[in-house]
Amino acid sequence: MKPIRPSELTPVRVQRQSLITRRSLLLGGLGAASLSGAAFAGYGGVEAASVLEVTRYKLKPRHWPAGQRMTITVIADLHAGGPNMGLERIRTIIDTANALRSDLILLLGDYVATHRFVTEPVPPPVWAAELARLKAPLGLHAILGNHDWWFEQRTIRHALAAANIPVMENDAVLLGEAGARFWLAGLGDQLAVPLGRGHFRGADDLPGTMARITTDDPVILMVHEPDIFPRVPDRVSLTLAGHTHGGQVRLPVVWPIFVPSKYGARFAYGHIVEGGRDMIVSGGLGTSFVPMRVGVPPEIVHIELG
Repeated sequence: MKPIRPSELTPVRVQRQSLITRRSLLLGGLGAASLSGAAFAGYGGVEAASVLEVTRYKLKPRHWPAGQRMTITVIADLHAGGPNMGLERIRTIIDTANALRSDLILLLGDYVATHRFVTEPVPPPVWAAELARLKAPLGLHAILGNHDWWFEQRTIRHALAAANIPVMENDAVLLGEAGARFWLAGLGDQLAVPLGRGHFRGADDLPGTMARITTDDPVILMVHEPDIFPRVPDRVSLTLAGHTHGGQVRLPVVWPIFVPSKYGARFAYGHIVEGGRDMIVSGGLGTSFVPMRVGVPPEIVHIELG
């Protein structure tokens, strides 16, 4: 699809499988220290760089046909760049995702690290080539996130195109075989163009995206920011989002402060059901602002539908 120019924009039960667990890190010594100062930052840095969990959801959302089984792997907020997301780390993530053998793999945006603590740059052609190793019978599909719009947008689009990874922007495609078809829709980013003082012009067109759906088959919607969820119509069986990092630093007292959403912690993380509609928000893999995570480990999401 032709890239959108800024001038064209309009203003369950969860099972977690951990490869390296937070508990083992804590028992290894960091948890014995007080979570203050260097100890807090040290633990947060290790969790961001060393922990990798597979978070599993099983659900049968509204309008999804009974018996239509499908598995989805979701990768969100890669933020490629060390210290926590160097090339070897990315390779581990890709290998882990491929081992899940899902029917469909979805990339939910924010592919580059933009914080000032990057120690190992991973250029877009390099991380895109790694993402291109992801294989699934129903394909690999992507959307862009706000960081992709704000930083290196042209380079990121070119890298994904060169890696033959389709980017969906206010578009929908019918996938699957006869009798088990579904629509996959991808929304443009909602924070695409900063206007100053916390205001943005979005590249999202939800009505236009839904208008591309021309049959009664079920719909899966990819969005970067979950704040669109109150506007998502009942027609959509499942909305998948990233962006929030689950708060990235999740502590009982201060956690909601760090969630980049106008709804606070309402759409921060996990399986959310409102009005019978389902959304899963991934905690993502990389970091923003600072290269640390506490209480929200990097995750690959695996979903079983039907």
